[in-house]
Order: sequence, then C-alpha cells, then structure tokens
Amino acid sequence: MSSQSTAGIDDAGGNDHPSRSDGFVRGASEAIGGPVGDHAVALDRPAGRDRRFWTAARIVLALACLTLALHWVQKSPCQDGAWQNNAQYTRMCYTDVLALYYAEGLNEGKVPYRDHPVEYPVLTGYFMGALGLPVHALGSRDPQINQGQWFYNLNALTLSALAVATAAVILALRRRRPWDAALFALAPALFLTATVNWDFLAIGLAAFGLAAWARRRPAVAGVLLGLAGAAKMWPLFLLGPILVLALRANKLRAALTALGTAAVALVAVNLPVAVSYRDNWDRFFELNTTRPIDWGTLWYIGRYLDGRVNTGAPGDQGPFQWLNANTPALNHLSYALFVLACLGVAALVLVAPRRPRLAQLCFLVVAAFLIFSKVWSQQFVLWLLPLAVLARPRWGAFLAWQLAEVCYFAAFYGELLGASTGRPVFPEGVFVLASSLRLGTVVLLCVLVIRDILRPERDVVRHTYADDPDGGVLDGALDAPWYLRLRELAAGAVARPAPRASEPVRRGAVPAA
Repeated sequence: MSSQSTAGIDDAGGNDHPSRSDGFVRGASEAIGGPVGDHAVALDRPAGRDRRFWTAARIVLALACLTLALHWVQKSPCQDGAWQNNAQYTRMCYTDVLALYYAEGLNEGKVPYRDHPVEYPVLTGYFMGALGLPVHALGSRDPQINQGQWFYNLNALTLSALAVATAAVILALRRRRPWDAALFALAPALFLTATVNWDFLAIGLAAFGLAAWARRRPAVAGVLLGLAGAAKMWPLFLLGPILVLALRANKLRAALTALGTAAVALVAVNLPVAVSYRDNWDRFFELNTTRPIDWGTLWYIGRYLDGRVNTGAPGDQGPFQWLNANTPALNHLSYALFVLACLGVAALVLVAPRRPRLAQLCFLVVAAFLIFSKVWSQQFVLWLLPLAVLARPRWGAFLAWQLAEVCYFAAFYGELLGASTGRPVFPEGVFVLASSLRLGTVVLLCVLVIRDILRPERDVVRHTYADDPDGGVLDGALDAPWYLRLRELAAGAVARPAPRASEPVRRGAVPAA
C-alpha cells in the first residue's frame, strides 16, 4: 500500500480517519483543534479491548437515532391529522403515511388490493395493511384514540428501525471506515424525509441484500433484493451491476443465482394479488404510465424553460411542453434514456482499468433512473443516500448535494403552499432553480464516481481496502480470460502503428482508409 493510500489510516486498527484522509474534513477540523489525535482513535477499537463503550460504530448509530428522533419532532405538528390553514405546508411536516391512512381506506378497515386499489407495489401495500388494520381494530374498540396518529407513529417507529439497520449495514460493510456511515446518520435528507413515505422498507431490504451479497450468499441476496423490488421498483436495478461485474470477473453463476432467486421472490409476493385482484394490482402500473411531467424533474425544468419562449398552446409548444401533452412519448423517451445510461455504465465496466466496485455502479444506475424519470418525489433522495456513502464517501461533494436537497425541500413546500392557496409564495423560477441545483449536484456526484472508476487511485475506499469490500465473490477475483484477451486485442490495436505511405502493406493487412 502506497503512502498516499495509507494517509489517514490508524496503524493499530487499520481504520480510516476523515480528519486525516479527507481534505474537506481536515480543513474544517482546524476550527476545533485540527485532525483527530492518537488518543481519540481508540474509539475505533472494540469496546471490550480497553473497556470503552463509545466506539465509532456506537457513536454513528447513536447519531442516526438522534437524527431520526429530531425528524419525528419535525413531523409532530402534523401527527394529529388536523391540518388546518395548510399547516402541513407552512410547517413542512406533510407525510404520505398519515394522509394515505385515510385515502387508502385503512381507517375503514379496507384490506389493501382486496377492497381498495393501492398506488404502490404489493409489499408496500402489505406493509400498510399489516400496520393499519390493527390500528383500525384498536380504534373500533376505543373510539377515543386518534387512529391516524397511532398509525403514523407505528410506521415512524418501524421505518426508523429500518433506517438504523441501514446505518448498521453500512458500518458492517465498512469496518475499517466506520466514520463513512456518519454521512448517512447526519444527512439532512434523512432528517427531512425519513417518514414522508414508506421508502425505508425497500431501502432496508436492499441494504440487507447488498450485505448478503458481500457475505458471499447470492441466493439470500437475490431473495432480499426481490422483496425490496416488491416494495419499490428501483432495488431491482441493483441486479444489473451485479450481472455485468460478474461477467468481467467470470463469476456468472453467482450472479445468475441472485437474479433467479430475486425473480422467484418477486413473483411469489405479487402473484397472489395479481391473480385474485388484477384490476387493483394494476393501479400502480396505470398511474406510472399515465402520469405527466411531475414537479422538480429534468422534464419539469425543460417545460418551464419552454414556457419562457412558447405559450404552450397547440402549434406553439416547445419540445418539453409537447412531451407533457403526449405522455406515451414521454414514457418512451424517459425509458430509452435510462436504458442508454445503463448501457453506458456497462461499457464503463469494460473500459475501466480496474473492475469498478459494486456500490459505484449501483449508485450510477439508480441516479440515472432519477435523473431521467418523469417523477422525482422529495423522499426519493433516500434511495441514493446509502449508495452515495458506499460509492464515494467524501464529505465535500456530499454536503454540497445535501445542501441542494435542503434548498429543494424548502422550495417544494413553498410551491405546495402556493398551489394550495392560489397565491404563489415566490416566483416559479425559484423552485426551478432549486430543482436545477438538486439535479446538478446529483450529476456532479455521478461525474466524480465515474472519475474514481477511470482513475482508481483516487478511490478513497481502495485506499483502505485492497479491492471491493461489497463485492462478495467479486472481491479479489481475477478478470475473466475472455476479458483479458479483449484488453490485449484492444491494446495491440492501439499500439500497432499504421504503415507509412511509402511502405508496402503486408499480405492480409487492411490498408488505412
């Protein structure tokens, strides 16, 4: 390991310390006395070794709990459901969890999918029913309780437990870099959006799936990723990076095992509902097919810019305005751009000097989906949060992204309030600017991750680990013979000089055009 790669790593424990290795943190630490000293690094050692309770891992988990507790306080003005005078917007405490307890008929004892169509994938509907129906039964016996508040708090407790479990997974995957998980635990996005919706059900299952893959259990990883995909669709995209990396590493059997068990889990969860209540099961797909351009997306920004030039009337529409009025074309273009981005990620695996890490590709794929999607809800930032920590645990760019998310969060609630009252809080351009900052910082993170892939010496995780701590069977594996042969052919084609015009062309050679 080079001197560059060992900077910031404690010799005794092999652990990374951001105040020594991360330029942003090192500079910021000067305000409080400079980089961490030798006494403080004992926090990284196991608790029993020197009888210290507050290890780095326990501090990070405590920080995650604190952030989630503060999130619960921030949402508390909305918990009673008595949303008068648009308090859910003025106090920025709106949550789908409470609103949909009534909108999905759970307060009437309706069973999801059987009695009422649900706008989410099946496992999320199961989750809503598993927590909502007992609350309704309790409320039927005791009319004095506020069912919506009970439902929200029960969901908040469960989702927060999944968030803490996600932090624990990050710690488990980065035992030598425990402070990386502090990025997740202290993220403003976690504080602002943790229980806006049921996203942490999918995030927690996906995190466990990645942990199972890292532990060389591809069948278990596939089951967990399949279940996560049955809660929200995006975790299924993580199987693509597993497949292309396995192709380069000649570990296709493990990847196909994961894909197969994921498909079995996905079908097993969906089939009973799809067969018994087909129309209600179709509701999720119908909404995703028919929704026009949503707030804060790339397409929304484009439509706004079109509106500065065109009226939007037939015959005077910009391209984004036309797409908004032609949803099938918008769907096809959005899907096509995402597929092209995925093909670009696959090509990146081929041209990278070292096999990329799994988390890097997972981040790029999910980020591409959000960048080109026609819907980008405020809580979707949570999908990227653990992947960003695992892919590129550098504080500077991460905090810039989080600052952009905070600006978007505030602007979004201003836009909601304006739409509700009919009186704009600020010009629409302010919201478009906040949306552009969010989009731009995510694109910046993608560029930085791609740079780390093409220049692996800049990858800070590889300063601490020899290869890929998330890779499972891929970690330390040699590239496949077919790939090595392909690289040799490519290198030979680049190195072979073209014949001079005065020299005869050898038999069998193709003359230069």
